[in-house]
Amino acid sequence: MSQSFKVNVNSTFDFDISETESSQLNSIKTSASEHHVLHENSSYKTEITRSDFNKKEFQVKVNNNIYNINIINELDSLIKEMGFEIGSSKVVNDIKAPMPGLILEINVKNGQEVSENDTLLILEAMKMENVLTSPRDGVIKSISVEKGDAVEKNQLLIEFE
Repeated sequence: MSQSFKVNVNSTFDFDISETESSQLNSIKTSASEHHVLHENSSYKTEITRSDFNKKEFQVKVNNNIYNINIINELDSLIKEMGFEIGSSKVVNDIKAPMPGLILEINVKNGQEVSENDTLLILEAMKMENVLTSPRDGVIKSISVEKGDAVEKNQLLIEFE
């Protein structure tokens, strides 16, 4: 069974392209991001100028004209119909206490830049130390607790800018 793709160009034009059609494209790779394409006796110089594989969005220059392209396959369509998002990432702007406990240590300050997985603070709960790490790169906007504070579940601990 041949897979098909829905291709949207410049948020205006929609095309259905089969796997067979795409494999029959007369294309020669001339560099890492450039191709020379022959189609219906016409020659085209193409270059992929920007790509986001998670969102399946590409910007392609064809003979010095820029085109923004979105590619969706059958699985992507099915996932979207079910109400899910493809390649989306949730931006976390705050850290809340996952359980009631006691703040043992705070490893960051207001205005500090942090990277994903950096230790933010240590929360003691049920005689166990829980290390809370940064879910993303960012800058600390505010810290709502101090060392030694008792916190409740879902209490705001840290906010990102």
